[in-house]
Amino acid sequence: MRKLTGALCLGLFAAMSTPALAADIAVLDWRQALLESDDAQQSMSELQNQIGSQQQEAEALGQEVQQLQQRLQRDGATMSESQRQAAVQELQEKGGRFQQLRRQVVQARKQSEQQFMQQAQPRLERAVDQIIERHDIEVLVDRNGVIQAKGDLLDVTDEVTEILNSSN
Repeated sequence: MRKLTGALCLGLFAAMSTPALAADIAVLDWRQALLESDDAQQSMSELQNQIGSQQQEAEALGQEVQQLQQRLQRDGATMSESQRQAAVQELQEKGGRFQQLRRQVVQARKQSEQQFMQQAQPRLERAVDQIIERHDIEVLVDRNGVIQAKGDLLDVTDEVTEILNSSN
């Protein structure tokens, strides 16, 4: 009886000390799964259509501002006072417009991203639930949060993206 109890305790101890199987733990890069989804690509395309002209104007103004700065540095000492003042005024006007356009583009991107995330979050949660059930996952970790792992962990990022794409 003592031997049986000892063997049972030893077996129980061995079972408890066995590390979790790789299938019990999986990783997910949810940002990548969302950004690679068809909906995200469509949302980015729509955003580009909305702000494309502003972005192009901002890029062109940025180049003009840079050229004006270089011109003032290079030729400022030889310019007449009126030429220098005109160049400085032009630089300030274009620089102000450049900053305004940049703020508008950044704001539009933030709004679009927030709107997409609010719309996509329930679908992402359903996709993750499906993956957890499919693979009998006990622990799902953000892939970017894993510092070190012995062996390969199950990465379900691509599967989540597939589910997101198929649930359109």
